Amino acid sequence: MRRLFFLLFLLLASPAFATGLLDNRPSATLGAASNSADFLPVHEAFKLSLIETDTQTVKLRFVATDGYYLYRHRFQFRTEPADIKLGAPNIPQGEAKHDEFFGDVEVYHGVLDIELPRNDPRAFTLLVGYQGCADKGLCYPPETARLSIDGQGAPLPASAEQGWTWRSLLLFFLAGVGLTFTPCVLPMLPILSGVVLRGQVGGLRGLSLSLAYVLPMAASFAVLGALMGMFGAGLNLQARLQSAWVLVPFAAFFVLFALAMFGLFDLKLPQALSSRLDSLAHRTKGGSLLGAAVLGVLSSLLVSPCVSAPLAGALLYISASGDALGGALKLFALGLGMGAPLLLVATGGAAWLPKSGPWMNTVKNAIGVLLLGLAIGLLSRVLPGPVTLLLIGLLAAGVALFLGALEFVVKTPRQRLAQLLGLALLVYALACWYGALSGQGDPLRPLPPPSVAGSPAAAKADAWQTITSPAALDAALAAAKAAGQPVLLDWYADWCISCKVIEHEVLNAPQVETQLGAFRLLRFDITESNAEQRALLDRYRLFGPPALMFFAANGSEMTSDRVIGEINAGDFAQVLARVRGQLGL
Repeated sequence: MRRLFFLLFLLLASPAFATGLLDNRPSATLGAASNSADFLPVHEAFKLSLIETDTQTVKLRFVATDGYYLYRHRFQFRTEPADIKLGAPNIPQGEAKHDEFFGDVEVYHGVLDIELPRNDPRAFTLLVGYQGCADKGLCYPPETARLSIDGQGAPLPASAEQGWTWRSLLLFFLAGVGLTFTPCVLPMLPILSGVVLRGQVGGLRGLSLSLAYVLPMAASFAVLGALMGMFGAGLNLQARLQSAWVLVPFAAFFVLFALAMFGLFDLKLPQALSSRLDSLAHRTKGGSLLGAAVLGVLSSLLVSPCVSAPLAGALLYISASGDALGGALKLFALGLGMGAPLLLVATGGAAWLPKSGPWMNTVKNAIGVLLLGLAIGLLSRVLPGPVTLLLIGLLAAGVALFLGALEFVVKTPRQRLAQLLGLALLVYALACWYGALSGQGDPLRPLPPPSVAGSPAAAKADAWQTITSPAALDAALAAAKAAGQPVLLDWYADWCISCKVIEHEVLNAPQVETQLGAFRLLRFDITESNAEQRALLDRYRLFGPPALMFFAANGSEMTSDRVIGEINAGDFAQVLARVRGQLGL
């Protein structure tokens, strides 16, 4: 049971998995949201701030929230009055994104700094045009922000954009606690407590000594996290992590770390450096606050092989985020988690700690499995969906064998429970392999969707009525109500990539097209994005296209069946079947 408990614990506590495989970008093939509450308003998804201005330069900063991105070609910069001229904007290179409908474009995730050369000292208003989308398939209409630029050129403090959350810090803390329960760390706690505390267990003195050890250790990790965050920002690593030339080596690193966790070899500092640090640690006297602090700093450098692999993975994640402050806080929380058991020992709670045993090897192996999963997550950005699904199936099958799925001699109830979980993973692995061979790429729905039979006649492509004004939409809905006909309303725009995907790959799919005949098909084209069209978005509480809305024969919207964002054909076929069932069609 301990083995299963720690497998689940590490899965929940792993910062790599909790942060969504480096960037938390869900695939559009996982389905779509049911309402706009799953998306942020445009000014929360994309935060614009003026961080510096002088007589020569205006510096802007965009911060795209995790799961959202901006288009390079949609940036526009104008001035009021118009006779104040700005130089060509200095925009860093973005992430290459190829779309079969729009071609090659560049996009930006995370932090983006833009510099505008300025030659006129007068005050003016800067109009910044931009447009972005959500990774889950929602495109926002073009936006224009107005910024007042003073004529003095005084620098402005950068707005404090929070690149971390309390939830992420808690997850890193839990990951640090989990790393303590490994076979080469937990047995060291009694030795470490003896060196640091020198028998001064319990009371304020024991707590002070343990804090003097833990806080500098965590602070050393924080410095390392800040440096990696700055390093990643300097190289624009988050953008570079879209290239196979970067993703493949990073994935190889994670595979290497995983093999180290499986015990194939040890990862450690070079012998010369390790011996010098080790001798310095032995010469440091414990039992004093200064000595405990020095030991804490040295311990952060002498991490064991059990900790170095997941720590390296966390550093790679932080370097990809390009967030120095967030990286420092996250690794500080990780260090606090690793030091929490020592605090427990110092306050006399050592009896609460679990005893060493074979279960700790299971923890170590589980960390290796998570690192392999992270490697597959990285490769999924450059590999075809079926190949990624094949790799996920291989990983699931490996874990199934580790849990004894094919063992015929099972002795204890604990082993039987582990074998049952292994058999479930083996079935899932077989489903992934079958789905991969069938051209599927969704790990949550690996099997191909069933074909739809007994449906109404297929709707023709010209059956869609395109509308561009709110008045025309109201008239079309009123006509459908008068005829007692249900309506499917598609929100569309030419600048919306996901709208093109839905139009060509979803609405034309056989299992979808055969169900559209029962509906009056309306398409609202919001390409122009004028004031009237934006007001209509507000009326229906939408942030932008794509969206698919259903109206019953009495004219009322079936709000619970809204589809917002990109969706695949199989999922939308299921939505259509459900709606038709509710309408009795």
